[in-house]
Amino acid sequence: MTSPRIGTLDWRPASEHPDLLARPVAEAVGRLGLRCHVAPIDPELADTAAFCAAYQVPMEMSANCVVVEGRRGEVVTMAACLVLATDRADVNKTVRKHLDVRKISFAGMETAVSGTAMEYGGITPVGLPAGWPVLVDSAVAAGEWLVVGSGIRGSKIAISGGQLATLPEATVLDLAQPR
Repeated sequence: MTSPRIGTLDWRPASEHPDLLARPVAEAVGRLGLRCHVAPIDPELADTAAFCAAYQVPMEMSANCVVVEGRRGEVVTMAACLVLATDRADVNKTVRKHLDVRKISFAGMETAVSGTAMEYGGITPVGLPAGWPVLVDSAVAAGEWLVVGSGIRGSKIAISGGQLATLPEATVLDLAQPR
């Protein structure tokens, strides 16, 4: 498998480096047979803007995964939204309507970390709990190579948008709004 040329990172096949992935991410890469790569980074540079600047990764090749929590009565729905780093997810309209919830908000850090078994700032759609909807923006789905979290702050994954669009529970939507 040929490694992508994205930024200044040393990309390696993710299936051969589970030590650079959170446990649920490593398990999903193997179980789903994902063809993706992983690169170690400085955990202090995991946040998107700092990461892209330090490793010369274009923002339009980086995607952010945010965890949302929707409610309808007593029913709580957890979901992940994936948009390019140049955009933001239309949570209040598109995401709320798609999930058919009355109230929606970004999940708190404790809720997101405990629900995903991933580190805050490294949460990724790869390896999310069964039953969690994964809402993938159409621009993400169209990406040849995209950089996303690895479940930990000390690395990033390079994966095709097409693979992200076919993750379990994934739905491709036009859910991005420019920043």
